[in-house]
Amino acid sequence: MQPEFRTVAAGTSGATQDFALQQHKVLRNTYMLLALTMIPTVIGAAVGVNTDFSFVRGYPVMGPLLMLAVMIGLLFGVTRFRNSSVGVLLLLGFTFIAGWWLGPMLQVALGFRNGPQLIGMAAGGTGAVFFAMSSIATVTKKDFGFLGNFLFVGLILLIVASLANLFFQVPAVSLAISAVGVLIFSLYLLYDVSRIVQGGETNYIMATMAIYLDIYNLFISLLNILMALTGQRD
Repeated sequence: MQPEFRTVAAGTSGATQDFALQQHKVLRNTYMLLALTMIPTVIGAAVGVNTDFSFVRGYPVMGPLLMLAVMIGLLFGVTRFRNSSVGVLLLLGFTFIAGWWLGPMLQVALGFRNGPQLIGMAAGGTGAVFFAMSSIATVTKKDFGFLGNFLFVGLILLIVASLANLFFQVPAVSLAISAVGVLIFSLYLLYDVSRIVQGGETNYIMATMAIYLDIYNLFISLLNILMALTGQRD
């Protein structure tokens, strides 16, 4: 092999190794920050369970929309400061509020005789799906970017259907929305972890935010389904 060819080969190998190390670092930092976000989420959920949400029940449409606006505002803040520690603090603040906003659903779940089991099953199912999807993305190293457009359209339709059901409150539609949500957010986990592995996402704060939202919405969807199908009332 000529010297110049060896130099090119060595340079290519070095660049590939540097890329792999960089993505491993992003993935590691993402998982570490993701684990950290669970702390304010659990604290927020504990506060939410003991919060009187009568104002939400009094305004079943405006309450969720107002909270959605607050959470979107925080997400914009995280995006704005994604390259600084402020972004981490805003993300942790967002996860606390997200946990607190689980309060009304958790109160309903705990109203069932098997409520704690339902919550545990939803959490366990969410963890299992996350482990499966992240393992597929990291072990196969296949690029699942082709799912992006399909998932985005599905997410928009899911949001529209959820907003419409705030007005109509049809249980069968709510169950169908949750079932579709499980599918969409499971695939989003695969897509978002794959983006890190493939180098499409290099900011661990933004990567954490995306995966956290996948997990959060997957948990809500699973808990809705479990309450509808296996909830045991006194």
